[in-house]
Amino acid sequence: MRVKASQLVPGCVLLRDIKGKTNRAIIPKNTVLTEEHITVIKKFLVDSVEVASKLAKGAAFTPEQVEEAKQVQHPVPEPQEEELPTFEVQYEQTVQAYKKMFENWKNGTPIDMPYVRKQMIPLLKRMEDISSFVYTLHHYATKRDYFYYHSVAVGILSAFLAKKMGYPSGEWLQIGLAGLLSDAGMSKVDHNLLSQTDPLSAEQMAELKKHPTYSYRMVEHIPTIKQSVKLAILQHHERMDGSGYPLGLTSSKVHKFAKIIAVCDMYHAMTCERAYKQKQSPFLVIEELQKEQFSTLDPDVVASFVESMTHFSIGTKIRLSNSQLGEIVFIDTKHPTRPMVRMEDKDEIVSLQQTEMYIEEIVGIPS
Repeated sequence: MRVKASQLVPGCVLLRDIKGKTNRAIIPKNTVLTEEHITVIKKFLVDSVEVASKLAKGAAFTPEQVEEAKQVQHPVPEPQEEELPTFEVQYEQTVQAYKKMFENWKNGTPIDMPYVRKQMIPLLKRMEDISSFVYTLHHYATKRDYFYYHSVAVGILSAFLAKKMGYPSGEWLQIGLAGLLSDAGMSKVDHNLLSQTDPLSAEQMAELKKHPTYSYRMVEHIPTIKQSVKLAILQHHERMDGSGYPLGLTSSKVHKFAKIIAVCDMYHAMTCERAYKQKQSPFLVIEELQKEQFSTLDPDVVASFVESMTHFSIGTKIRLSNSQLGEIVFIDTKHPTRPMVRMEDKDEIVSLQQTEMYIEEIVGIPS
């Protein structure tokens, strides 16, 4: 049947090629139309198309009546600029969207990459906001839904770090998407493992370690995902000394994108409270990452991450591990997580290199 472009819905099956001015097929026949296809059809000003009387899943297609535009010309109102939600709100919305996608993947639905991009790219592009929130992303994760927050946070942190390392926008956005999808394969393992409160057995851990392979299989045949991104998804748990999984690769065989995600994945996981692990101070975790750079993590990536996460301004307000408040007055570049701090209540200056106290969190950044 021939229907107007405005009557199309996702699932319609195209019966004839849609051709452009050069007579090349824009969309070939037998394509099952998605929202993205329909948008393309409308942008090419295609008036009507031939589609099957049944949708791809077998249901009858009954196009809704579209009211013809009246001949009277009405003035076009000025488009109103949509108010952007706060970063916290958009982050939460993206997490909830990811949670729904994950549930669909568990039921066998393939990854809808246009939808993934629609949800994640606008959040990743808020890099100025991300620069302020990287210290506090772990606060948003709940123990119950930790996994979903973790996946979105790893995407954010990976894009943030890649941008700091000088990658162009086209690449740091791709690295962010790889970070988001790196744990998609968790949808294929026993779902009880994700909520288990006891430490995993060796057998359960072996099952969990299959998730990078599952993630790779889920993206392997998606043509819009670059091979570098697919490798990053597969290799994000590989380690420089060969102790990682699933292939036990060593440094030279691991893609740089995967090395970036590895650092961000470890950082966020260690700073969050999970089912059977307590959270740690971000700054103690950074110190742990510095130790790991000599064996399991890429030194260049760790150095960039530490520099990005400890680029404090003098006057930054902090809360220490003993709950006291203070203000950074001097930073030793060799020990950036252990600056000199003026204590708020005593008006004395303390070097964190010479005490067991450490920074618990940033509470205020000077404007």
